[in-house]
Amino acid sequence: MQGTRILTADQFLLTTLIVRIAVMAVLAIGLVRYHRFRKILLSERRAWPDRLVFAFSLGIPATAAVVSRLLLQYNAFDITLEAAFLAGLIAGPYTGGMVGLMVAIPPTVAGEWIAFPFAIGAGFAGGGIREMCPKEDIWRFSPFVFTSLPRRAWRLVRTLTVDWQVVLLLAPVALEIVRLSLGHRFGMRRLFFLDPVSPWLNVVIVTGTVLGIGAPIKIWNSARIEHRLQEQEKRLMTAKIEALAHQINPHFLFNTLASISSLVRTRPDTARMLIVKLSSLLRRLLKSHEHFATLREELESIDEYLDIEMVRFGPQLRVEKDIDERTLDAVVPSMILQPIIENSIKHGLSPKVGGGRITIRSRYDNGQTLIEVDDDGLGMSREALENALYGGIGLSNVNERLKVIYGPDCQLKLRSTAGAGTCATILIPEPSAAERLVT
Repeated sequence: MQGTRILTADQFLLTTLIVRIAVMAVLAIGLVRYHRFRKILLSERRAWPDRLVFAFSLGIPATAAVVSRLLLQYNAFDITLEAAFLAGLIAGPYTGGMVGLMVAIPPTVAGEWIAFPFAIGAGFAGGGIREMCPKEDIWRFSPFVFTSLPRRAWRLVRTLTVDWQVVLLLAPVALEIVRLSLGHRFGMRRLFFLDPVSPWLNVVIVTGTVLGIGAPIKIWNSARIEHRLQEQEKRLMTAKIEALAHQINPHFLFNTLASISSLVRTRPDTARMLIVKLSSLLRRLLKSHEHFATLREELESIDEYLDIEMVRFGPQLRVEKDIDERTLDAVVPSMILQPIIENSIKHGLSPKVGGGRITIRSRYDNGQTLIEVDDDGLGMSREALENALYGGIGLSNVNERLKVIYGPDCQLKLRSTAGAGTCATILIPEPSAAERLVT
């Protein structure tokens, strides 16, 4: 049996530093998963409740880690400097001071009394830099700035401007050097520090501290960038929906006015009645600035539109409904049914001798809402179906809105048989895109 291999002092110190960096990274990843904490990261101006949430969110686990170091004697768990400085750098001097106070209490009670002023000082040091430094420079901070130090130093001499990336690098370096100096002066029992067995390991310890601070900044900045991309995607989707809605409203109004104009001379009383109903429908549309409505509200709008068409066509136009009660509260894109019904009337029933019937159905199927508009009109050929989806305005608009909101797999489906009629099908998936747009 082979003997157990024991790490040398140098190897044990390196392992401790790697674990400490991993602890900071895991803590950062864990915190950014919470919505409230992630929301705090997005704003540079934070109210006191947000600062307290930030301080306790970071300070409590950091304090628990320090207590674990005291109880288990495992040095990798002590993140006093990293947590206090990071809190001040991200959330301000008072937040940094609070986190420094929290992580300093356990070692102070254990007799490491220098930990108290050092931890609070580290928090205020991070906060002081934050007050002076441009905020985006903080989020751009990288521990690997040292690779370009000669170039940055030359630029500093040439332009006499402050390079905040260098300041952000040197601050934790200076704090770690102060800790090492105080530790050597007063001993491990008064201030915890990693005591290197060889001088070159001082550089490794300082580098580990910088990496322990830089890793959470990178993780949190990635979350901020991801959130901004989601917000931009949401705004783009909203803009597309608005553009499509602005396209369909004039199209609907033009066609309805054309229907009314055909009755002005022959049936003026009927034309006036239609104008009144049209004004009522337009008033409803103007009051609503939402891109989504419940199916119940959409059907109410359709009833007003059908009142106009039924006055025009009389008993030749029959409308039937087969609506599942469970679907009435489903959220659907507003004005999604009107172009379909208008297409059925204009191209399916109007040219047909004797009029016809439109049936509106809905049902709840596996968490999805299925809506069908079926007519017994003249039907369409395959070429006419393709042209309706991609060449016209009404149905192509419906199809495009469905794809923009729910994705390319959710499209308007048309089935038609020449001489027998056409059926248009819409599938509204869950969760609805309406929820994604408003959250």
